[in-house]
Amino acid sequence: MRTSLAERATLAGYRFGWFLVRRMPDRLAYPLFDLLADVLFRRGGKSVRRMRSNYATVRPELTPAELDSLLRAGMRSYLRYWCDAFRLPDRSVQDLVHGVRAVGDGPVRARLESGSSAVVFLGHLGNWDFGGAWSTTQLGPVTTVAERLKPEELFDEFVAFRERLGMRIIPLTGGSDVFRELISACRSGALVALLADRDLTNGGIEVDLCGQRARMAVGPAALAVNTGAALYPCIIHYEPQPDGRGWRSVVTFHDAVPQPVTGTSREKIQVMTQACADVLTEGIRQHTQDWHMMQRVFTRDLAVENASGSQTSESSGQSEPGS
Repeated sequence: MRTSLAERATLAGYRFGWFLVRRMPDRLAYPLFDLLADVLFRRGGKSVRRMRSNYATVRPELTPAELDSLLRAGMRSYLRYWCDAFRLPDRSVQDLVHGVRAVGDGPVRARLESGSSAVVFLGHLGNWDFGGAWSTTQLGPVTTVAERLKPEELFDEFVAFRERLGMRIIPLTGGSDVFRELISACRSGALVALLADRDLTNGGIEVDLCGQRARMAVGPAALAVNTGAALYPCIIHYEPQPDGRGWRSVVTFHDAVPQPVTGTSREKIQVMTQACADVLTEGIRQHTQDWHMMQRVFTRDLAVENASGSQTSESSGQSEPGS
């Protein structure tokens, strides 16, 4: 009963957020979310403590005061993501173009225009929903995978929200064979974008990330190896608008990761996933405040979690694309 009531409250909260925030002008909505971020930062709940731990791991040179400042900025970035998400259904194509500065998108665009597919490796950086909506209108319709949430109605509303933006959403669990559907999408020349800096399936692969071992999803590299699709690591972060009014997303596509010519499929996937992790390492260290990672991702933390017998999934309230 308590779980059910909590789920009902969560659903009501998100519905209220969608209703209220979409009706507020930008000059009120974003400062309000900054204030909420500061409140959450001061309260220091479980998710905030996990973000602090992750930030301390990737930025060990910071003093406690510097880490506090970075964490506060990270919470503001995270709440900015949610304010953007609540308002995204009302954004026009012009708003999407104004809200994104694309870097290195030429090769991806050319590949899609030729009828070939592209797989994009994403981390929990910046606003991947905004980037996905922009890509759907400016590059090609995005196919992605979403982690199921509770209550089910909340997951359904997240899926409907993203599908209204033109994306195709495949549930991670409880549906058809996800990998088979992704392979089919790649073979039809689709743009497949997957959050992969956290393993959700217990079938991930261990890599070096920011000087630590971490488990990542094999999906992006496995699709590239199995279909011949090009694999592009992509970093998304926020930057101030040129006029100083608000923020925009910078979507940076890095060079395609070459597929090794020798080795088993698993060995090729390992090499390609590590190459993506190397790009992600640089992105996280340069834009740490935009890395919205509120779960355990490093192997050492997962080992502690498993030893304590705690739950392996720490929800941050996000419906996460990934494979």
